[in-house]
Amino acid sequence: MLTKSQIEEYNEVGAIVVADVLTDAEIRRLRAVTDDLVQQASGLTTHNDVYDLEDSHTPDNPRVRRIKATHLRHPEYARLMRHPKIIGVLADLWGPDIRFDTAKLNMKSAGYGAPVEWHQDWAFYPHTNDNLAAVGVMMDDMEMANGPLMIIAGSHRGPTFDHHADGTFCGAMDPTNRDVDYASAIPLLGKAGAITVHHVRAVHGSAPNVSDRDRRLLLFQYRAADAWPLLGFPGGIEAYKALMVAGEHREPRLAPAPVRMPLPPATKQGSLYENQKGMRNRYFDTAGARTPEPVK
Repeated sequence: MLTKSQIEEYNEVGAIVVADVLTDAEIRRLRAVTDDLVQQASGLTTHNDVYDLEDSHTPDNPRVRRIKATHLRHPEYARLMRHPKIIGVLADLWGPDIRFDTAKLNMKSAGYGAPVEWHQDWAFYPHTNDNLAAVGVMMDDMEMANGPLMIIAGSHRGPTFDHHADGTFCGAMDPTNRDVDYASAIPLLGKAGAITVHHVRAVHGSAPNVSDRDRRLLLFQYRAADAWPLLGFPGGIEAYKALMVAGEHREPRLAPAPVRMPLPPATKQGSLYENQKGMRNRYFDTAGARTPEPVK
């Protein structure tokens, strides 16, 4: 699936965009399923185990910013867990033994989609090694105006930064610490049907959607089969083995990687957005946006 230059780019930057992974028909089906699920949020007054709601949501006008554990919500999402082209990309990066973790759909509706503050996925779920990545399926064209995923190039080779506020895990970096040069961020742009792949330690975030176009990114989290979570697996070892999507189950492999544990746990479990809103300092509330160079 990947060329030598794409693999080198991933190792250097910490992220790549791979075009034309899903067909137009596959994207149409995903959009139809998603539209139906958003409508099912009608009547809700608060977040639940399925939906994270926009601040502007009302029971009569449903506005959803995240659908949680999407692989459990509809077979169309679950089917993509094992999509041969997605698995092929990951196999080119790690080898044949690949384990799924979870999925979510981050939605930025036209004109009001919420930002996601700068963070590293590694801060949420450190493992015995860092062969982990998130695959983002572009359900819509990703452009600068509609809040694409942005990456700090090379940050996956650096430290694990503090994601705490007032001593509690909040899932975001304090921009006043100036841990990285946020102005150097690279947007991951592309057409619907493309995928993004970003390394678990890469610093990333996304601005609000200020355009008249929706921006829906379906995110699947994967790991090499020999990367085991340091926080354990509540469902037990057999459930963990059942998450294999390609190749064979492997025993854990230890590799050097800087770890900060996400403890004490976040105050508002289940809502990244609500925990990030509680920060004193938020980048996307105050910072002007430079137009970064795209990764295509």
